[in-house]
Amino acid sequence: LAQGSSLAAAFLPVHSWDVEACEGMKTLMQEESIKVPKGVKITIKSKKVEVTGKHGTLSRDFKHMPIELWKTKNGLVRARMYFAKSKQLSMLRSVCSHIQNLFEGVEKQFEYRMRLVYAHFPINANVTNGGKTVEIRNFLGEKLVRVINMLPGVKVEKSASTKDELIITGPDIELTSQSAALVHQSCLVKKKDIRKFLDGIYVSSHGAIEA
Repeated sequence: LAQGSSLAAAFLPVHSWDVEACEGMKTLMQEESIKVPKGVKITIKSKKVEVTGKHGTLSRDFKHMPIELWKTKNGLVRARMYFAKSKQLSMLRSVCSHIQNLFEGVEKQFEYRMRLVYAHFPINANVTNGGKTVEIRNFLGEKLVRVINMLPGVKVEKSASTKDELIITGPDIELTSQSAALVHQSCLVKKKDIRKFLDGIYVSSHGAIEA
């Protein structure tokens, strides 16, 4: 036991030196920036970002992130981080991506196109409540009426040009994509081989609407 404890004691300094080496790998300061588009107004206060454009106002809170966030006079949004390791630095680009999605949402809106896929029983989709609700009938011949309510600010409509297609639009990318996911999850095949039974409602394309 005494011999084992002496071996353990011999390795302790190596372990502490290793921690110090890791501490030395921190980046002193790193910065990312993003340009504010024309016609879009942005305010940043205490890491809470509010973006206003022709499609309304969106806001997002970054208080949980250990970063500096501010708007410069020459129309840039800057995010800065001090004494961070490589994995922590990735949140700088994430913040810029989130703010870019806010810009695109208020400027263009996001669109998710979904196709109704069926082999035998035709799926019937009806849009009600002024585009805020969609009702799915006859999925796999079931009598159950599936009612899916869109999240706030999101609208659904049937495609005028394509048969069996739903178009979901909204300024907030998270609420729009979540609404599409709710529609998809309402029509899942249970207790059958999903490689053979491919019926359902699937996202065929998504992205910002090109002006």
